Amino acid sequence: MSDINELVSRYIDAWNEKDPAARRAAIEALWTEDGTYLDPLADVAGHDAIDAVIGAVQAQFPDFVFRPGPVVDAHHNLARFTWELGPADAEAIVIGFDVVVLAEDGRIQNVHGFLDKVPAA
Repeated sequence: MSDINELVSRYIDAWNEKDPAARRAAIEALWTEDGTYLDPLADVAGHDAIDAVIGAVQAQFPDFVFRPGPVVDAHHNLARFTWELGPADAEAIVIGFDVVVLAEDGRIQNVHGFLDKVPAA
């Protein structure tokens, strides 16, 4: 389980990384080249597209940070975890749940994201 906790931590760090070069390096280290990210608002494949999605979320919520939620669980090549997005020192505005499929090399092959709490339009 410690490997999964480390993976989740690195995943959250990638979503928080504001430096484009450092974020891209994190994405390349975490995801396979053909890795995918899918949630109700995005359906992308490859490092360029995943980087663009993370950059767009950061642009939409420039003063918010991602933090891990209380649920992390894994078996075989699957992991699931919750996360929160909001001001660093306040209640989360967005809460989500991701299911990650890992490739044989331990990198992320697919992320299936769910949004449990979102701001009103």
